Amino acid sequence: MSVDIEVIAQEIEREANVVTDSASLEVLRIKYVGKKGILSEILSRLGDLPSEQKPIVGKRANELKNKIINFIKEKESEFKSAVKETAKFDITLPGTDYPVGQLHPLTQVTEEICDIFTKIGFKICESPEIETEFNNFTALNIPLEHPSRDVFDTFYLKSQERLLLRSHTSPGQVRVMKQYQPPLAVVVPGKVYRPDAVDASHSFMFHQVEGFLVDEEIKFSDLKGVLTYFCRQFFGQDIKMRFRPHFFPFTEPSAEVDISCIICKGKGCSVCGKKGWLEILGAGMIHPNVFKAVGYPKDKYTGFAFGMGVERICMLKYGISDIRLFFENDLRFLKQF
Repeated sequence: MSVDIEVIAQEIEREANVVTDSASLEVLRIKYVGKKGILSEILSRLGDLPSEQKPIVGKRANELKNKIINFIKEKESEFKSAVKETAKFDITLPGTDYPVGQLHPLTQVTEEICDIFTKIGFKICESPEIETEFNNFTALNIPLEHPSRDVFDTFYLKSQERLLLRSHTSPGQVRVMKQYQPPLAVVVPGKVYRPDAVDASHSFMFHQVEGFLVDEEIKFSDLKGVLTYFCRQFFGQDIKMRFRPHFFPFTEPSAEVDISCIICKGKGCSVCGKKGWLEILGAGMIHPNVFKAVGYPKDKYTGFAFGMGVERICMLKYGISDIRLFFENDLRFLKQF
């Protein structure tokens, strides 16, 4: 018997490299280490070899046999693990529903308000929550004796510059007008702070959206047109509106804007206090003293401004009765939006 054991070793190496599954592994096992396999046959016929080749061929054949057996065990373990991993994942099962975050209702309403105004040419600007007394009061024509300047109505900070937490978003109007020349059409959303006692309709921190438009020939009719467009876009085309005379230091003339109750359609209910009307915002023509404070030439520009509380708008839209629900972070409440 003539045996070239190294040629067999090379053939085993080549065939082992192409084993990809249990079937091809079994073919390799039967061919070389099965009862009638090549290595089994060589070992059983060692007696036919010359005496000087017996120890060499026998040793090498046993090494190859053990190598193949170990290779088969490793591959079998590898294939079994792969089957187990595949069995863990059943592609026919329905997917797992993981909870997905969403925008807070106040953020949703703020964005909806701003989107309505940006569609008609307004730009969105932001202003700092820590303000100067000049921007928050003086430039807005609020006199020194006005009660809103009192420490009971404003959060003052301990500083020599008389800084404070802004009590409305109107200082953003001052900042924009000091930086830019008309024409201007801007909305300023943001948080505001007042030391109010917390109850169902009040909070020491809440949100407002300030809006203003300044140019050379702006009239009160322009203000009415813009606010009518906003109210009908936000609350629906079938609402009614009314403007009631009011007083704000930074606008003259000033008005409060009401809409017909969106719950009872003006018939009277608990939401509107049986009046059929809901107050939603304040507005007016910008006072000349505000233009003077920001450095605009006298009598050159006119403009209007308006402001609304986001919490109130959101409560009216969704029928929410308690402002505190917005800040309790109760998922049962927040998931409804």
